[in-house]
Formats: sequence, C-alpha cells, structure tokens
Amino acid sequence: MLKRGQTKEFSLHSFQRKNRKGLFQASFGWIFAIMAGIVIVFFAIYLSTKIIHTEQETVSAKTGKEIGILLDPLETSFESAQTTSITIPAETRMYNSCELTGTFGRQRIRLEQKSFNKWTQTDINAYFNNKYIFSGEVVEGKEFYIFSKPFSFPFKIADLIYMTSSNNIYCFIDPPSSINDEISNLNEENLLAENCSEDDINVCFGGVNCDININYENGYVEKDNKKMYFEGDALMYAAIFSDKDVYECQLKRLMLRLKELSLLYKDKELFIGPEISGSNLGIDLNELSRMAGGLQSSEGLKIVKMKADDINEKNEARRYLLW
Repeated sequence: MLKRGQTKEFSLHSFQRKNRKGLFQASFGWIFAIMAGIVIVFFAIYLSTKIIHTEQETVSAKTGKEIGILLDPLETSFESAQTTSITIPAETRMYNSCELTGTFGRQRIRLEQKSFNKWTQTDINAYFNNKYIFSGEVVEGKEFYIFSKPFSFPFKIADLIYMTSSNNIYCFIDPPSSINDEISNLNEENLLAENCSEDDINVCFGGVNCDININYENGYVEKDNKKMYFEGDALMYAAIFSDKDVYECQLKRLMLRLKELSLLYKDKELFIGPEISGSNLGIDLNELSRMAGGLQSSEGLKIVKMKADDINEKNEARRYLLW
C-alpha cells in the first residue's frame, strides 16, 4: 500500500497537470478570440472605407449634376452679363475639360471632394452638351463665383460661362472704361478694378510683367507665356479665366456650333427666297460654316470674324432680317 504522503504527492501532481491543461485551453481561447476580433475589425474598417468612398462618389456625381442645373439661369438672351455663386459644404476640386466628339462636342466636369483630410478621387464625370464653361483645368475651393456673357458671331452662338474660386482674387489694372464698369456692376467679391494687393492675380491692359497681360488692340491674352486670341469681350473674359487647353477646346466647340447654325440660317434664307429678302446670303453662310468647322486654333479666329462681320452687314441691309 502507498503511504499517505505518496498519495498526496500524486494528487498534487495530477492537479498541476490538469491546471496547466486548463490554462493552455484558456490561453488558446483568448488567442482565437483576439484573432477573430482583429479580422472582424479589419473587415469593418474595409467595408466602412468602401461605403464612404462609394458615398463620396455619389455626392460628387450629384454635385456635378447640380452645378449644371444651377448654371441654367445664366443662359439668357439679354446682352448684359449675369452672375451667381455656388457654395459646396466640402472642400472641392473641380476639373474642367471638354471633348470634340459628336456634332457640338461636350462639356465635362469631374469633382474631387475632401473627406477625412484626404482627397477622394472618382472616375465619375458630369457631361453637358450645351454648356461652355471657361476656367482653369483645376479650380479648388468651397465657394465658386460664376458669371456669363452672350457670344454672337454674328448671330448668337451661346452664353459663355466663367467660373472662378473665391480663393483667387483677380485685380484688373487700367482696363477700358467699359470693362471697368462691367467689373463694378458684376459685384463679385474676387473681381476688383482698384485697391490691388500683392497676393492678387494682376490682369493688366497694355502692361507687362503681370500675371495676365491683355493686348486689347491686337486681340490676345498672354498668360503662362502662352497667347490666346479673342474677338470681343466675351472671349476676352474666357481667355483671362481659362487655361489655354480649356480655352482652345471650348472655342472649337463654339465654332462647331457656328458651323451648324450657319447652315440653318442658310436653309432659312432659301425658304424666304432672295426675291423677298432682297439679298442672297446662302453662299456667304455656307462659307462661314466651312471656315468655322476648319478652325484649328484661336490664332485663326480673326479671319472667321471678318467673314462674320461682312455677313452681319449684309443681313442688316436686308428687308427681312435672318436674325
């Protein structure tokens, strides 16, 4: 028989082994729970990020379409400039570009908005076939100022829309009196005609070494060592507020519209008949359409303008005006 001391020793040894086994099982259970928790948290963060990103894309797309709706009131038949502003809750980058596909080309806007101190990139674009927005390729801010002017060449082609950020202040130095009056009447906070500061974007008429130099007599705007040619104040503003690529693309879209409208007026001329109207503009309008469709850059705009002015004079001398 075993002695009493030996029995106690055996019992204690068995207890220690069982205790270690229990501790091992408990430790394994905790490790499993921690690992499972990490996996759950990881997937929760991943799904939250995806949901936030998707929601941000939806907001950006919705904002892009809303901008198009807000721009509609600016399209007016009045000769005076119209103005408005857009305020977006989140810091926003607006990417402006256009395409020359189709009959009239199309306006494209893509938005990025700041979320958790990071810019959310999206591939969502808002397209407009009847908008002509002139701005930098990228405009950033929360508040955007917008005004428009009608563009006729010689008949009305479209309303040109100019978009700037409240972050950028444009100061017009020694502008012609008509431009000075128009800037004052627009009453946009980021367009000044006096009291310029060093941080402003200086727009000089006939000056040199400014951020933007305008040769009003020869019809071109020079910025970033690039020239953009214009005819009339509507295109001058377009060149002031645009990057060259945006300006040249939108100008070609306007010329595509001029091309088609010229043919429509030619058909109207044929319908009325030269014996009633007192003149025949069909040949001239056909030539204007050809020239507009073949414009390669703003440098060739002056030749098209000469033809448009000639047609306008002939139209004003008619018994029945085409436009």
